[in-house]
This record gives sequence, structure tokens and C-alpha cells, in this order.
Amino acid sequence: MAGLTEYTYDLHIHSCLSPCGDNDMTPNNLVGMAAVMGLEIIAVTDHNTCKNAPAVLAVAEEAGILAVPGMELCTAEEAHVVCLFETLEGAMAFDAYIDAHMPHIKNKAEIFGEQRILDASDQPVGVLEDLLLVSSFIGVDQVKSLAEEYGGTAFPAHVDRDSYSVTAALGSIPPEGGYTVAEVTRECDLDGLKQQYPELQRMQIVRDSDSHYLDTLASSQALKIPLPEKTASALLRALRHGWRESCT
Repeated sequence: MAGLTEYTYDLHIHSCLSPCGDNDMTPNNLVGMAAVMGLEIIAVTDHNTCKNAPAVLAVAEEAGILAVPGMELCTAEEAHVVCLFETLEGAMAFDAYIDAHMPHIKNKAEIFGEQRILDASDQPVGVLEDLLLVSSFIGVDQVKSLAEEYGGTAFPAHVDRDSYSVTAALGSIPPEGGYTVAEVTRECDLDGLKQQYPELQRMQIVRDSDSHYLDTLASSQALKIPLPEKTASALLRALRHGWRESCT
């Protein structure tokens, strides 16, 4: 593909800020494992928050890996949608908006796990007191257009799963959401899934790990995305406007 380079990616990774994320998922450990696995582009996508993105992006830049700030938003329908942003500023503004549009229920760390905010040296700088494992007040059909207001884009997460997916919650991927990309797990039988949900035939597909643990990050055998350059801007353009079908 003239003018394009293929990059290995994993666009759905949780840090130790997600209450269900392992405490070993610190910025340095996460980025270090991504480097060991041969990943070139990653995204940090904690549940309903972007607050560990600054540290992950700083560590990744030192390691020569492109890290994109993001969030796995839980919608009002209890469906998960991955939101990615071109800039850290856009991600943090989106974070503030979501914080104002979700219920505030105190976390019980002994039950759900700690929600740890770390710096680029993996040192604790705070703990989120409100539980992140809740549904926001944002509907599935609102997420993509809302993310775009903050310089981002969005796609339904793990649509082959029978829980916390748009397909499980609604029975299909509604056209009102404007989604052009959908995520499946690495183990997904994509041909079979496309028969079950014909709307996937016209959508681009990404395969991500949804890692909550270091040993489940995607490997260098992961699929690749062709881009003109390894930048967040190029990645977001590809997700919005498409890439070669043979590479999905």
C-alpha cells in the first residue's frame, strides 16, 4: 500500500484505575508489556474515566509507542462504547462531561477494587471515590456525536459478547448512532457474527484485547492498521473515514 505503513494496535486497554483492572496495570507496566508484545499503537480506555491517560501517554512517548487517550463508556443501556480522542485536552474535557452525567455512588474498594490514579513514575496521586462501574446517563445513539464534539470518535465495544455490548443490550447496532466501526474480541468468529448482525458487513472491524491484566494484551500477531503516519490524528482519521478492507 503506497504511502501507508501497517502498525500493530490494541485500542482497548484498562489501567489500574478501572476497579476491575489489576493493580499491576500501572502506566509503566502497561506500556512496558505493550513494547514486549510488539505493539506500536495503544489506547488506555478505563471505565467511564480518562484520568490515567496523562501518565500513560507520557510513558508511552518515552518508549516510542503511540498511546491514544480514551474511555470505555457505559451507556444508559448498559452497553460499552470505546471513545478515543486526538488530544489529551479533548479527552479530559470529555472526562469532565461524563463525570457530570453519571450517578455518583461511593466505591467499595473491598468489593469492586481500588480506583488508582498514578503519575508517570507509577506513584499514586489520588484515588477516585465514586464507583466507575456504573451506567452513565448517555444513550448509545448519543456517544459518537458527543465524542466528536471533543475531537474524538467512538465505536461499540466487543459486539460479539452477550453482556455489556450494544448488540446484547439492543439486539443490533442502531443506525441512529452513526457508528462506522465496531470492535470484536480476538477470538470472534467474524464471518458468523456478520451473518447474525448484517449491519457489520458495511462497518470496519477492529480486534482489541480489552485487557485488564498484563498477560492479556494483544501481541505482535495482532491485526494491523494502515496509516500514513503514526499519529493520533492519522489513527482518528482512519477510524472515521476508513482504511483498506483487506487490513481489517
